[in-house]
Amino acid sequence: MSTFDVIVLGSGPGGYVAAIRASQLGFKTAIVEKESLGGVCLNWGCIPTKALIKSAQVFNYLQHAEDYGLNAKEVDKDFGAVVKRSRNVADSMSKGVQFLMKKNKIEVLSGFGKLQPGKKIAVTDEAGKETTYNAEHIIIATGARSRELPSLPQDGEKIIGYRKAMSLDKQPNKMIVVGSGAIGMEFAYFYNALGTEVTVVEFLPNVVPVEDEEVSKQLERSFKKSGVKIMTSSEVTSVDTSGDGVKATVKTAKGDKELEADLVLSAVGIKSNIENIGLEEVGIATDRDKIMVNDFYQTNIPGYYAIGDVTPGPALAHVASAEGIICVEKIAGMHVESLDYGNIPGCTYCIPEVASVGLTEQKAKEEGYDIKVGKFPFSANGKAKAAGTPDGFVKVIFDAKYGEWLGCHMIGVGVTDMIAEAVVARKLETTGHEVLKAVHPHPTMSEAVMEAVADAYDEVIHL
Repeated sequence: MSTFDVIVLGSGPGGYVAAIRASQLGFKTAIVEKESLGGVCLNWGCIPTKALIKSAQVFNYLQHAEDYGLNAKEVDKDFGAVVKRSRNVADSMSKGVQFLMKKNKIEVLSGFGKLQPGKKIAVTDEAGKETTYNAEHIIIATGARSRELPSLPQDGEKIIGYRKAMSLDKQPNKMIVVGSGAIGMEFAYFYNALGTEVTVVEFLPNVVPVEDEEVSKQLERSFKKSGVKIMTSSEVTSVDTSGDGVKATVKTAKGDKELEADLVLSAVGIKSNIENIGLEEVGIATDRDKIMVNDFYQTNIPGYYAIGDVTPGPALAHVASAEGIICVEKIAGMHVESLDYGNIPGCTYCIPEVASVGLTEQKAKEEGYDIKVGKFPFSANGKAKAAGTPDGFVKVIFDAKYGEWLGCHMIGVGVTDMIAEAVVARKLETTGHEVLKAVHPHPTMSEAVMEAVADAYDEVIHL
C-alpha cells in the first residue's frame, strides 16, 4: 500500500491549491481526480464561461463599431467556433494544472476516490481496478454540481445545466433561464449577446438577489435595455418537453403564464458532491448537504478534512483556494488565522459586471449601524465615458462613528478587477478618510471608488 503524508480528493481550485501548498511545505502529496485536473472551475465553470463571455463582448463591440468611429460591415458570429475557443481555453488551463502537479512532485491518482476508515482511500480507475492508499491527512475537495429541482429534471437536451449550456452544438433561438444568480445571468448575457431571445425567471423580487438592491435594479435595467426579458417574483412550476421545444408554466403574482422556447437552462444553485465517497463508512458528520468542519477544516474524524463547496462556506473558487491553504498550513503546525467570511468578494461576469464585498446598505441598517453611504456613477467617470461603457456605479457604505468600511458594491464593465481594492482596504481596517486621501490614478475606472468615498463624506468633486 502506497503511503503519503497528504492525499487530496478532488482537483478543483480548492484541491489542487491545497496539494501544491502541501508539497511546498514538504509533505509527500497525492491528488485524486476522476476526470480532468482543475475540476469544474477550470474545465466547465469559471474559466470557459469567461471565454464565452469575452467572445460575446467582442461581438457586441463589432456590432457597435460605428459608436467608436469605425466601420465593420457584415459582422457575424460562428457559434461552433465560439464554443471551440472556450473549450481550448479550458483545455490549456487544465494542462497548466498538470504541469504544476509535475513541478511540485505531486502524484496524480486517476480514478474515483472513496474514503475508508483508518486514513485510507480507495481509487478505482477507468478499467475498474481498485488501489488503496494511506495518508496521515486526507482532504476532501469534491466540489459541487448543478442542482436539480423536481419541476426541472435535467434531461441534457431540453432542460439543461451549466455544463451543457457551454457546449451546445447549435445556438438556440429562444432560451428560458431559471435563476438569476451568477451562473444564470452570465449565460443570459452570453446567449442574448449572440442573438438568442432570452427570458430570465427569478423566484425572488430582484435579480442577483444576494447583491445590494440598487445594484440589482441597475442590472435588471441594463439587461432589459439589451433585450433580455426579466420575470421576478416568478416560479417555473412545470415544463412540457413533449413537442419540438419546451413549454414552461410560470407562476406569477398576476397568474400563470406559458413561455415557449427551444430549451430551459436550470441555474438554481448547486448540489455538493458528497454521495458515495465513503463519508458514512468513515463516520464523517454532515448537515443539509454539507460536511461539518471547524475553523481549520478538520472534520469530526481526526485525519480527515474538507474544503470548498462541500463545506458550509460560500461556494466560490477563491474561497476554496483560501480554505485549502489555511487547512494545509494548520496541518503543518503554522500559526494561521481562520478565514474571515465577512470579507469575501463576490463577482458576476455578465456585462455589466457586478462585484461586491461586505454588507449591503440594507444589511448594515439591520445590524444597527449608523452609516454613511456614497455613490458615484460611471457616467461621470472619464475613462468609462471614453471607453463607451458609462453604465453602472460604485457604492460604498461606512460606519459613521469609526469610519469602518462596511461594504462596497459595484456594477459596470471591469468592476470585477476593481473590487480587490475594497477587500484589501477592509482587511487592513482602513477608514474612509484614508481611502479618500489615497491618490487614485487618472483617468481610470478606479477613480470612481475614491469619488464614491468622497460622496459619502460630502467631499465629492466630479458630481
